[in-house]
Amino acid sequence: MPRSSVPAVLLVDGYNIIGAWPCLKKTRDSAGLEASRWELVEAMIGYSAFHGYETQIVFDAQYHNASSNKEVITELVSVHYTDFGQTADTYIEKICASLRSQITASRISRMIVATSDRAQQLVVQGYGAEWLSAQQLCSAVETTVCRVRQKYQTRKKSNSRFLASAIDDKARQKLAALRMGLQ
Repeated sequence: MPRSSVPAVLLVDGYNIIGAWPCLKKTRDSAGLEASRWELVEAMIGYSAFHGYETQIVFDAQYHNASSNKEVITELVSVHYTDFGQTADTYIEKICASLRSQITASRISRMIVATSDRAQQLVVQGYGAEWLSAQQLCSAVETTVCRVRQKYQTRKKSNSRFLASAIDDKARQKLAALRMGLQ
């Protein structure tokens, strides 16, 4: 079976996530909705880059008289604002229906929907999508941030100019034994 170019498509119900993450709610209440949307986008940029997910963050324009709009943020992250009167749920359902055939044709390997809406969970699972609650996504994002920090810290250059100070004690002992001809 040919390897797909996208490991997963992640669809994020933006306002649902903002309303469920304490940090985003706090930002929304103190700095406004636009600030909390951007904070969510920034979190998804790092998360998507680390996992290679093609991420679409969907915000409803249900109560605003606006036409649909798509903003490409990075190669992997885009933000979608729905048409007037259309909910993020219906938009996500349409995307799931259209992507279902791509999963069976192995062009994408997984489809994941992040929302805490129970009815939406059942509908998208019917299309073959995996479901993440807002709390699960929050936890996954935090775990990814920790993994990136660990990866970066282990790659930090040593302050010393000697190779021996940049390797762990076990490797240093093996090298010393090799130098002395003990192995």
